[in-house]
Amino acid sequence: MDFFLSQNNLLLIAVAVGSGLMLAWPMIQKSRSGAALSPSQTVQMMNHQHAVLVDIRDAAAFQSGHIPQARNLPVAEFEKKIASLPKNKPVILVCDLGRSAVSAAAQLRKLGVAEVTILEGGLRAWSAAGLPVTANKSGA
Repeated sequence: MDFFLSQNNLLLIAVAVGSGLMLAWPMIQKSRSGAALSPSQTVQMMNHQHAVLVDIRDAAAFQSGHIPQARNLPVAEFEKKIASLPKNKPVILVCDLGRSAVSAAAQLRKLGVAEVTILEGGLRAWSAAGLPVTANKSGA
């Protein structure tokens, strides 16, 4: 018991607990956002479960380059266009780096979309994996 009451040991315990929390934080964030899929897992989910890719970036970013099968639905339009998403298929969210898709996934779940996942690393990871990206010069 004296170990826990010593001033030096309390500091060491606080540092250990803080370090543990910092190490656990990425796992906590990942569990809150749901599953994150690698580009290859995304392709498999599209092929086997007919998952729908939803690019949440704005229209200009989408037109400058996107995954060919993706549909553009910026976060600001979720509530207005939620009915356009299929209810019986998984939805995979795509953004630039995979970060803004975390909060977007939580928002979609609140709006009633049951199966929402994220493309881990976003469009950049997709491109880095050598998968196709297309540009839309005439509009979405």
